[in-house]
Amino acid sequence: MAIDLERVFKPIQIAVLTVSDTRGPENDTSGDILVQRVLDAGHKLADRAIERDDAEVIAARLNAWIDDPHVDAIVSTGGTGLTGRDVTPEAIDRVKERDIPGFGELFRWLSYRTIGTSTVQSRACAAVARGTYIFALPGSNGAVKDGWDGILAEQLDSRNRPCNFVELMPRLREK
Repeated sequence: MAIDLERVFKPIQIAVLTVSDTRGPENDTSGDILVQRVLDAGHKLADRAIERDDAEVIAARLNAWIDDPHVDAIVSTGGTGLTGRDVTPEAIDRVKERDIPGFGELFRWLSYRTIGTSTVQSRACAAVARGTYIFALPGSNGAVKDGWDGILAEQLDSRNRPCNFVELMPRLREK
């Protein structure tokens, strides 16, 4: 990481969403990994939820967090595959203002090093909605680790150089 230790770390408030028809609080391992990484990085856990694979339900949860002034970013895990039940990107399409295409591109590049060509089945994506970041990672533990460790840990650290997502936050609502 290109961390400038002379700069002050600014923790942000992150909500974690697990999208799954089969996971609950007792077996949400990818959500647990994500929460631990958020906290270990020094950020605050704004909220955590598990929602079923239903675009309307997911979009409602996203909208509630987007409108919550105590949520700066949302990181989801699950629902980014190719099956008919994988609808997280479609739910994000319902709420987003702009895409962050480089996130999905970089995620798949990093994931290729771990799982090879199987990464083409991932629809990991990111967007901005009403000043809130939304990052959608696949539901596997490895994908959460790749996405957080390889992208989000740096980009959500205000000390990262030459630039980072945190320093853009005050300007995300500009017209």
